[in-house]
Amino acid sequence: MNTKILRPNIDEMTGYTPGFQPPDIASWIKLNTNENPYPPSPKVKDAILEELGSSGASLRTYPSASSEKLRKVAGDLYGFDPSWIIMANGSDEALNNLIRASAAEGEEVAYIHPSYSYYATLAEIQGAKIRRFGLTDQFRIADFPGRYNGKIFFVTTPNSPLGFSFPIDYLDEIASRCDGLLVIDEAYADFSGNNALELVKRHKNVVITRTLSKSYALAGMRLGFAIARPEIISALDKIRDHYNLDRLAQAACIAALQDQTYFSEKLAQVIATRDFFSSELQKAGYEVLDSGGNFVFASPSDLNGRRVYDALYERKILVRHFTDPLLKHGLRISIGTIEEMKHTLSTLKEIG
Repeated sequence: MNTKILRPNIDEMTGYTPGFQPPDIASWIKLNTNENPYPPSPKVKDAILEELGSSGASLRTYPSASSEKLRKVAGDLYGFDPSWIIMANGSDEALNNLIRASAAEGEEVAYIHPSYSYYATLAEIQGAKIRRFGLTDQFRIADFPGRYNGKIFFVTTPNSPLGFSFPIDYLDEIASRCDGLLVIDEAYADFSGNNALELVKRHKNVVITRTLSKSYALAGMRLGFAIARPEIISALDKIRDHYNLDRLAQAACIAALQDQTYFSEKLAQVIATRDFFSSELQKAGYEVLDSGGNFVFASPSDLNGRRVYDALYERKILVRHFTDPLLKHGLRISIGTIEEMKHTLSTLKEIG
């Protein structure tokens, strides 16, 4: 292909590399992409089958373009009018559209490094200028200006891959120092017990994004949403795909959000397993950062994360290793079932 027909930034960019999905997935202990080890609520399957019907005839017509029912259910759950909520094809769609809505080509988009590197990919697609802020030893944003005049600043809390959370009063201060949007990516907030939802009502420029991939075990359905002032939601509504969530995804989302009993039970199991795994891993000589997510970031005593990754891979245990100089000493390990984590612990002790 003659690449001159492509925009130069698209032709030159690398693109985002998702976590490895092995084709023989059932033969692995898969702890590399922060998926939930438990199935979604049984009511999700029931809702999908009901929506599908015996003949599947409902699939011949388009779904609700506005995802009206989902917005109401999410609004009731989180305490917002539906006009403050937009549903998305995974929170990635919301992140993408926030950049499209706020940053023109050449304008600045910023995020914290290390965190979700997909922010940079989305900014590159838009042709935006990218700025990265580092972290201090106390997990605060290094060299953040008194006034940040970029168009959008992404903050992931709890942070992935490290697991720490920013205090709400600190995020409140950061929001007051941003001239553009402060997007607080709370993909893992349910596992931390804290969230920044109150800041959406306190600041005109704050947006919260959430996903149902992690805590609701719906990574395969691609469901997410954003909460912001109605004027921001209205702008996002203009640029999203008009049928961005299919019928089955909408039915699944409603059922998952409404079954809070099942949600709370499975959430507690993941948190308890995470705390057990962290404690035992520390006893085995690993440095483990406190985590508010469904994963931990852990470093072996020789700070050779790649060595441990390769040894686990040979034994069909898949974790996440990053080549980034700030991260290559350790591993991000998703939390599986208690049986999977006990097996992983014994394997790590065997590897040494």
